[in-house]
Amino acid sequence: MKLQTGLILAGAAQGLADAVPRSTYGDNWKPWVKSEALQDEITTKGLMENLEKLDAIAKANGGNRAFGFPGYAASVDYILSQTKDSQGFNTWVQDFPALFSGVSSISFKVSGTSYYVFGLTYSPSTSAEGLTLPLVLGASGPEGCTNESYNNLDVKGKIVLVQRGSCPDGTTLAGRLKPAAAAGASAVIIYSDVATNVTAGTLSSPNPTAYVPGGYINQVDGLALVARIQAGESLTAHFQQTQVVETRITQNIFTETKEGDPNNVIMLGAHLDSVQAGAGINDDGSGTTLILEIKHALENFKVKNKVRFAWWGAEENGLLGSKYYTQNLDATAANNILTYLNFDMVSRGYFGVFDGDGSTHGLKGAPGSEVIEKLFLDDYAAKGINTTSARFTGGSDYQSFMNIGKPVGGLHTGTGVDQDPCYHQACDTIDNPNPNTLTVNAKAAAHVLSILAIKGTDLIPKSTVNATMFTSRGLVGREIQWTRDENERHLATCGNEI
Repeated sequence: MKLQTGLILAGAAQGLADAVPRSTYGDNWKPWVKSEALQDEITTKGLMENLEKLDAIAKANGGNRAFGFPGYAASVDYILSQTKDSQGFNTWVQDFPALFSGVSSISFKVSGTSYYVFGLTYSPSTSAEGLTLPLVLGASGPEGCTNESYNNLDVKGKIVLVQRGSCPDGTTLAGRLKPAAAAGASAVIIYSDVATNVTAGTLSSPNPTAYVPGGYINQVDGLALVARIQAGESLTAHFQQTQVVETRITQNIFTETKEGDPNNVIMLGAHLDSVQAGAGINDDGSGTTLILEIKHALENFKVKNKVRFAWWGAEENGLLGSKYYTQNLDATAANNILTYLNFDMVSRGYFGVFDGDGSTHGLKGAPGSEVIEKLFLDDYAAKGINTTSARFTGGSDYQSFMNIGKPVGGLHTGTGVDQDPCYHQACDTIDNPNPNTLTVNAKAAAHVLSILAIKGTDLIPKSTVNATMFTSRGLVGREIQWTRDENERHLATCGNEI
């Protein structure tokens, strides 16, 4: 589809504005939303003030805003303080159950030397005393994802050391642990394949029949231990981990315009939680503040299509908030969603626009996704800004909407070390975001929303769900083969490294 969106929308929006005289609404008169006017309402000051609030919340609550911890509850309260009293919006909270995992004790030592270790989320615990066993190398390379790769390796009753790497099932950690466990390993220590310090890693969900206790260590430590073993040294390791896994109730937050066609809803979303390692100011305080400031700006305008903003909970634990939301939609509510725009990490790195038409990375979104991509690309091009095509890796909340066949789009600035060395690190604080990058992205998002809020139904084809997409778990939709980039770290199908 070849779009001349600037000419189409400028004329259409102006015509709507001219057609409704100010006297019709009296003191409540608002103009129809237009790109330039909406962008003018977006300020760096407003965007950064929200980030300062989120950073302060993390500092006051153990350094994070993660699901299951006080910092997330305080983050929910902050978003509600900014949304619940808006006259032109309805705001509500959706409670949902999510599986919480917290490590209460952990230790990894080799020949008496202690190493930093992260307890893989949903890993089984060891005994309180831990395991003291020989440390041996597991299977490496692509073959290390298969049970057959352990046929000639003696790992039974030992602690296995293996490197993280992508497996055909889409995992990078679980797929390395399971073959070693199946071969009789008592525990598995995975070392990272990138130089950045390890601060997060999940096995996706509990699986006591397939998993043994697992830990995740830094690349530099893993490589040094590998060199010692390959040099013929016999090493003894001690690994102890106590991990609490339990269901806790957490929240999604929504606010939507009272006006606008309820049968055609434009959704914008960002996840509100951080990882346990840090404050999450780029990931994803940046998306949180972007949609919050657009919401504030939109209060001054009328819309033709209803606009709904969503702040997702427990994204870092497996996109749990957005999955719960979409799975619990009935057919009517699902069909009313015209499109979904996602903003996860938008304050430092490249200017990334999701590859809606699949022309760069091969995986395309539902019809209409290419329209959203072009709206973003045209805006950046008009402003003289170079963009990078962002992959659909399944690693953020757009996954939940792609699964049910919704057109999607949005922005992402990258998780590679060159884009954000503080990704999932303690240093992802208020000092991490680039205010200019954040502002440019927020204004681009405001531009695209201004078009979709008026002419979305002319540009985006309507998608509908069908009976085959509903299961005993609700509206699940289809499975998608996600694309990957080994230079990025936000690869997994559950919002975290798996």
